[in-house]
Amino acid sequence: MTLEQMLKLAPVVPVLTIEDEAHAVPLGRALADGGLRMLEVTLRTSAAIGAIRRISAEVEGAVVGAGTVLNAGDLERAAQAGARFAVSPGLGEGARPDGPIPLLPGVATASEVMAALAAGFEYLKFFPAVPAGGVAMLKAFAPVFPKARFCPTGGVSVENAPEFLGLANVVCVGGSWVAPAAAVRAGDWRRITELARAAQLLGA
Repeated sequence: MTLEQMLKLAPVVPVLTIEDEAHAVPLGRALADGGLRMLEVTLRTSAAIGAIRRISAEVEGAVVGAGTVLNAGDLERAAQAGARFAVSPGLGEGARPDGPIPLLPGVATASEVMAALAAGFEYLKFFPAVPAGGVAMLKAFAPVFPKARFCPTGGVSVENAPEFLGLANVVCVGGSWVAPAAAVRAGDWRRITELARAAQLLGA
């Protein structure tokens, strides 16, 4: 599956910070049951790599990847754990589209979009989306960079997601609201499935 195909699986990519590896499989199942199959597990905790490994092996239908990938070592560890894509907050030196797994690099400015396009990337994470100019910035990018497609992340919520998703150069959005920390800690998987189902409708 190409990165384009993954990004088009659903309008929202859950951005997950998993503190306890035991939560990984039920969380992944709850989100996939709600229709959100592309899952970004951020490499911000000691449980992240194990969580990616378990979701990849045990959650049918899930397409799990690694977020907060900061260097080549992170990318390789994620790939070895079974991640099928990687997301970075920026465009690292030497980043290329033909790495071990597809990479969605982050951009926030016109210069960074130009550098990413020159490196061969067309699908980009717009981060941090709201602080970097939000919908207005993406509208300004559209006529200048017609080949670029974005996944805005950072400050995206259930309230503003439809406005982002209404843009022609936005393929999906990333957000953490579909897996609230309190619901994960409580094991309220039904609530998370409900939030995922609601998020699935945002792109309709």
